[in-house]
Amino acid sequence: MLYIGIDLGTSACKFLLVDEKGRVLNTVTEEYPLSFPHSGWSEQDPADWWRACLSGIPALLQGFDAAQVAGIGAGGQMHGLVALDKKDAVLRPAILWNDGRTANEVEYLNSHVGKQVLSARTANIAFAGFTAPKLLWMQKKEPELFEKIEKIMLPKDYIVYRLTGVHATDFSDASGTLLLDVKNRCWSSEMLSECGLHHHQLPQLFESWQPVGTLLPEIAAQLGLPQSTTVCAGAGDNAAAAVGTGTVGNGHCNISLGTSGTIFISSSQFRVDPHNALHAFAHADGGWHLMGCMLSAASCNSWWQDRIIQNSDYSAEQQKILPEKLGLNHVYFLPYLMGERSPINDTDARGAFLGMTMNTDRADMTQAVLEGVAFAIRDSFEVAKSLGISIPRSSICGGGSKSSLWKKILSNVLGIPLDTVATEQGPGYGAAMLAMVACGQFASVTEACGELVQVKATVEPEPLLTQRYEQRYAQFQKIYPACRELFPQLLKQEGE
Repeated sequence: MLYIGIDLGTSACKFLLVDEKGRVLNTVTEEYPLSFPHSGWSEQDPADWWRACLSGIPALLQGFDAAQVAGIGAGGQMHGLVALDKKDAVLRPAILWNDGRTANEVEYLNSHVGKQVLSARTANIAFAGFTAPKLLWMQKKEPELFEKIEKIMLPKDYIVYRLTGVHATDFSDASGTLLLDVKNRCWSSEMLSECGLHHHQLPQLFESWQPVGTLLPEIAAQLGLPQSTTVCAGAGDNAAAAVGTGTVGNGHCNISLGTSGTIFISSSQFRVDPHNALHAFAHADGGWHLMGCMLSAASCNSWWQDRIIQNSDYSAEQQKILPEKLGLNHVYFLPYLMGERSPINDTDARGAFLGMTMNTDRADMTQAVLEGVAFAIRDSFEVAKSLGISIPRSSICGGGSKSSLWKKILSNVLGIPLDTVATEQGPGYGAAMLAMVACGQFASVTEACGELVQVKATVEPEPLLTQRYEQRYAQFQKIYPACRELFPQLLKQEGE
């Protein structure tokens, strides 16, 4: 049998065709635009996601027997607000995870409703990227559209709906809405009331591996697939990527260097960071996880390469960084190009270079970008350690993990080995694995991971380099507090 995994990303949708042994037989990528209508805003048209599916899936199946496709799973960018009317038409462009317009709504939720109340209801506090603040913004700024909302969905759920006609979501993705009682795996009536919503406006909740339905007849015909193809609920991109790297069960860690950067710690028990610097979410394996998320990770490097130095050859640029300069760079970079979430929760934060001299060259700046992202990931790593969580090693995935230099930097900044798995396909591979479980190929997500996920290579930290980065990180920690009061003033000037 064959299975399709969908990775609905921020800049593109990637499709994977996987056989029952977990071998990736084909991949197709369909890109789509990202809109920034105002400074700090980030939107997308859900119709672009669906067009990507209509073209990507048939292309994926070329040369293969489509009749053998048993299941489809989707992993997708989290938190995005997709609002549908009574006819299931999209009311406005989706407001994405990296959108920063909701500072006032976040302040209202955290201060007026209260962080303790929010944490008790949802296991989390409000962050600008979450869905609930977006709903409050829409209620205030677009009341006519807000009144027309019949159903609220997350990005990958819109794809599942178009495939099956079922309004569904899974617990991992729903955890990032600030509308879910994460501990008890149900919608929070108090939070729905807070946001002016009713239960019928929320999709049905499923575990990630549970079947939602089969393909609608007309969609099966369009895609060239059997109508009997099972579609599972899928998962948020980080939970799906964690499944794809075998980060399930208790005490395992995965770091993702994608557009955003995350540190993901799986747990068989529900637990909450008392300071809410880390998110407490449901996991796609039926358990839970703690996660720190920085908004700009690999996107910092693409910004530096594509927009600033205008060189698309990332590898050539990194080759200019001398090995003896690692851990001794005098330039620092704050990677807060879109504000920041974990652990500082500051929508006003901005990127910055610090420490340049007349001796600074281009390679120093490139190195600073890579190191700045690594240091910011360590910020969340330190929060996890403060909770008594031991992280002796981690897997790593995402586009940035293809850089051996970046992996070496990150391994030494964290002081732990980093494992790369044999199948480096991120959320799409995890989504395909969830589809396998939905179709009965495996009895559980844990069993699927045990059978299909293998470590291909490991980057080990070097004691001397780790010691150097320890000193550099201590300096990095002082930069944001020193700049914090300046950022709101810069933001005000942006809007003038």
